[in-house]
Amino acid sequence: MLKPWLEPLPLVAILRGIQPDEAVAVGAALASSGFRVLEVPLNSPQPLESIRRLAQSLGDTCLVGAGTVMTPAQVSDVAAAGGRLIVMPHADVSVIHAAKDAGLVCVPGVATPTEAFAALAAGADGLKLFPAEQVQPEGLKAWRAVLPNGLPVLPVGGITLESMARWISAGAQGFGIGSALYAPGLDAVEVARRAQAFARAWADISENAKENRA
Repeated sequence: MLKPWLEPLPLVAILRGIQPDEAVAVGAALASSGFRVLEVPLNSPQPLESIRRLAQSLGDTCLVGAGTVMTPAQVSDVAAAGGRLIVMPHADVSVIHAAKDAGLVCVPGVATPTEAFAALAAGADGLKLFPAEQVQPEGLKAWRAVLPNGLPVLPVGGITLESMARWISAGAQGFGIGSALYAPGLDAVEVARRAQAFARAWADISENAKENRA
């Protein structure tokens, strides 16, 4: 299940380019800032080793897994490394089925309602709206009229502190945060500073949205 991991803070940390030797320190900084979902894209250096180390150190408190998962074979590799999350840039149902058969949480990437409903029919636990720049908040607002209530839809791609409010107003229930949160060369202290800023922004914007709806 994805929702329990998103309830404390519905932001996914995308650690593209992270090295295994820095994974534990960066992961701990994110966890201490409230993040509970950590994704290591498979086009990072030694991604399975980073996933293994993160799962061993934070697996009790965080949902750790892989992004940029393209094939069922990669699903097996992630599971063997201790990952419990599969995030995809696409909506290949064979990958979704492989993830669910392995007992993993799966969040495929979708850019159209057709892809979204096909992914849900295959067992997706949530949807990665990707690339977010293509769909835009207005598109998500239209999707929300037909998607199941409460379904986690997480825009990914170019999400910044400044852009979050528009997406939340349109119905986003969280985000995947990439280079605005972590980029190669940033140390754990800087990652923690950025993570705390995103956590505060989510809390403030969500509270304002609730007040406006009331």
